[in-house]
This record gives sequence, C-alpha cells and structure tokens, in this order.
Amino acid sequence: MSQVSTPSPAVADKPAGIAQPLGAGAITALVGFTSSFAVVLSGLRAVGATPAQAASGLLVLCFTQGIGILLLSFRYRIPITLAWSTPGAALLASTGLVAGGWPGAVAAFAVTGVLIVITGLWQRLGSLVAAIPVPIAQAMLAGVLLPLCLAPVQALRTSPAVVVPVILVWLVLQRFAPKWAVLVAFATAAVGTGIDIAVNSKYLDLSAMVPTVELTVPQWHWQAIIGIAIPLYIVTMASQNIPGVAVMRSFDFQIPWRPAMLVTGVGTIVGAAAGGHAINLAAISAALAAAPTASPDPKRRWIAAATAGAAYLILGLASAALVTLIAAAPAGTIETVAGLALLATLAAALTGALTDPTHRMAALVTFLVAAAGTTLFGIGGAFWALIAGLVVRRVLPPAPDHPTPDDKVIDPINTVEKGR
Repeated sequence: MSQVSTPSPAVADKPAGIAQPLGAGAITALVGFTSSFAVVLSGLRAVGATPAQAASGLLVLCFTQGIGILLLSFRYRIPITLAWSTPGAALLASTGLVAGGWPGAVAAFAVTGVLIVITGLWQRLGSLVAAIPVPIAQAMLAGVLLPLCLAPVQALRTSPAVVVPVILVWLVLQRFAPKWAVLVAFATAAVGTGIDIAVNSKYLDLSAMVPTVELTVPQWHWQAIIGIAIPLYIVTMASQNIPGVAVMRSFDFQIPWRPAMLVTGVGTIVGAAAGGHAINLAAISAALAAAPTASPDPKRRWIAAATAGAAYLILGLASAALVTLIAAAPAGTIETVAGLALLATLAAALTGALTDPTHRMAALVTFLVAAAGTTLFGIGGAFWALIAGLVVRRVLPPAPDHPTPDDKVIDPINTVEKGR
C-alpha cells in the first residue's frame, strides 16, 4: 500500500474511526469473560457456593468490574480495563471448604477487598507485596493451578464423548487462532451438553436462568481469613495488579495506582456478600484495549475500555443461564474447559518460578506444597506454600556464583522501573 498523508481531524472523527475501538472493546469483554468464567464458577463452588450463589458471584463480578472500567476510563481517558481475579478463582478451587463454609469464604472476600483498599492508601503494603520474590509467588500460583489443569485428562475417564471433542477443538484452535481457542472449546462443550441433555431427556429449570443476586451474611473465622484472604490478596496483586501496570506501561499508559486500587478494592468489598471474590486490573486482556489494534490514536483507546465495561454489564446477565446449563452438563465438562483455559497461565507460572537458579529450590518447595493442597489448622495449602518457600529461601541464601538475573521490576506505587 502506498504511503498516505496524515488524515485531517475531520476525517479522523468520522464514525468509521469509532467502530474500531468499539469492536476492540466488545472483543476484550467477550474474550475476558469466556476464557475464564468456568474457572470462577469452579472456584466459587469449591468453597461452598450453591449453583445460585455461584451465578450471583459471576453476575456481581461482571457488574463491579464493568462499572469500575467505566468510572476509570471516563475519568482518566486511558484504556484501563479490569477483570476478575482468575488466579484467585483457581486458588479457591484448590482450597476447598474452609471454616465457616460459604459465609466464611464471603468474609474472606471482603477482607481481600479491604487489603486492596489499604494498598492504595498505604504505600508500604504495596511495596511489601512487590518485595515477595517473583519465583516464589509464581510457584505458589503454579502449584494451585496444577490440579485444575489435570482435570481435562481426568475427565476423559468419565465423559469422553463430550471431553474429547472439546480438547481436539481447543488443540486445533491453539494452532490457528489461539485467542479464540477457549471460546470455541466452550461452544463445543455447550453443543455436547445440549446433545447429552436431549438424548438423556434431562430436565432444565428455566426459571433458574433468570439472573438474581444471592446475598450471604459473612461469618468471620480466622482460618478462612488466613487461608483465603491473604493468599487471594497476594496472588491477585502479584499475578494481576502488578503485571497489569507493566502491560499498560508497555503501551505508554500510566495507571493511576491509588484510584485503581480504591475502585477495585471497594468493588471487591461491595461484591463480596453477593459472591464476588475479587476484581483487579486486567493483565493479559488489557492489551486488547490498549494496543494500536484498538485504535491508531492512543487518545481514542479509552473508548475500547469503556465499551468493554458496558459489555461486561450485558454479559453478567447470562450468568444464571450458564450455571443452569453447566449443572446439566456431563461430569467433568466444566472442569475440562477451566483446565484448558488455565494451561497458558500454568506454563507462564512454571517458567517464572524455575528460570532463576538462585530461587529454584525455594520455588520448587513452594510449588510442591501448593500442589499438595494440604490443610493444616484449617488453613489451606496456598498459605503454607508461601511460608515454606520463604523459609527455604531464608535458609538457603542465593549462591554468590549465581547472581540474580538483571530483570526489570515494576514498582506499582511509583510506576518506575528499577533494577537497571
């Protein structure tokens, strides 16, 4: 194509220029929702939510992050996108029931939100989280993800007729269109579920497909606070918020740290009683709205983020219908979709955990303890994995002949690069 001159402002303002960020925003929300809603539902069910409470949690997560995106993108005119904590949902799935059951988990969600708010107000707390060695934080996440990523293999024994096509479709799409692999895999699972429902004449409760909010009174138990709130806070900060800042900086956008933490923290607190576990800055999906593909003009990319926020409000209305469909699905179907959705995250976490030789043994111990999922004193394995890794790192200091790689570390408070 021959080079053309820069379009005049009048040309740039034509409706065609709006279509690109609007489309990018819709895709951002669609990919963010379909790629990990199965993980959210699995996590909420694992800590004791009923199907109705899990649907309520998914609904409120869509609404709180959608409203948060609209507030931040309109206020700062930059493409700030939010997401639910997918690693946090995976953590819940590996933790299981805690003291107090579902009400105890709801209380832990609220405490997580309080910690995020404090992070925005108190610089020291954010710096402490950022000071946790990346290999140990990534190893904890990898250990949490491992059992979930084994689910597709285990489901082959229980529902091969549905699971095998899902895996094959996912594999083919990974080769040719990886961005859509999980979405099409879920569509395949939905088709397989529909066929199974028809063949076996299963009953679908259509009244349960109406979106509703199920409120739960929190019950405060120290085991749930330590076993869920602290690991959920750490994994959300280390795997979502801090990388989210880095992704936005790569596109020359500076996240307003304090307002972002206040919005996501308050959103988490508000959504906790309805079943929402945590919302945070988007990391991987943030690039869909912040990249030049959303709009050649950086000043117009906030439109993509705002569109994504509005789309999440619409997608949230489908939560109850999804839960009803999943409840009628063959055993292992939802776990298969969730496991496939998390494979890329597991690969990245393992790479981040084991690449640095100076922390490899501590990271390995962290990974094994988290993967084992052992509960002690009513506290889940993720917390003990973090403690074990830090203890091993303290006992086995970095060898002088293996210096730490010269990495760039993002300071989320001051948004400056250190380590160079």
